[in-house]
Amino acid sequence: MGIKLLIVEDETKIASLMESYLQAEGYDVLTAMDGKTALQLYAQHKPDIVILDWMLPQLNGLDTCRQLRQSGSPGIIMVTAKSEEADKIVGLEMGADDYLTKPFSLRELSARIRSLLRRMNHTGNDEADTVLRRGDLTIDESSLQVFIGGQELHLTPTEFKLLHLLASKPGRVYSRMQLLRHAFEEEFIVDERTVDSHISKLRKKMEKDGRAADYIQTVYGFGYRFGAEHEN
Repeated sequence: MGIKLLIVEDETKIASLMESYLQAEGYDVLTAMDGKTALQLYAQHKPDIVILDWMLPQLNGLDTCRQLRQSGSPGIIMVTAKSEEADKIVGLEMGADDYLTKPFSLRELSARIRSLLRRMNHTGNDEADTVLRRGDLTIDESSLQVFIGGQELHLTPTEFKLLHLLASKPGRVYSRMQLLRHAFEEEFIVDERTVDSHISKLRKKMEKDGRAADYIQTVYGFGYRFGAEHEN
């Protein structure tokens, strides 16, 4: 399969069960018992997806998630006993792509991994090698890379899918539900406000140089659109 996973879980029994099950599914699996070790393993092996527990020794899951996002763009599935909506939103705002609440079945975990892999690799059409250029923004769909003013932006798979959809049709307004369905598919049901969190994070990454403040525009009471003035 060639897909590499990193499990970050401090409960030995749970980590062992996940490792054995996912190895049997054909994945290459690494395991860390704390956040600091997870960051070291990520730097050394660059796994495709990190399955990250919230409660960890030395460095908690949220801080680990944030540092992973600064280091690269793996898919991140946050695993936690915290089931409150506010906790889920915090995890997603820190950069998680999916959220799984304990207790969960290993089959569900496997389904979430497959869903995230589709989101990371799915192009949505047959033009996988096309490049979108919108002003000084370049979106390379084949390599999943985004550049603004020649500088690469490190986006999560969810952020990439949202940006690509909006930029593909400048001026068209997408509702939060439309964006939600496009970015998360049917296997991950989240509140519409989750879209706002991802759009906010995406804007911050795009607006670091102060030139991209109007790329993604809010249509109040409905959703978002990509500024038509940036269409080439």
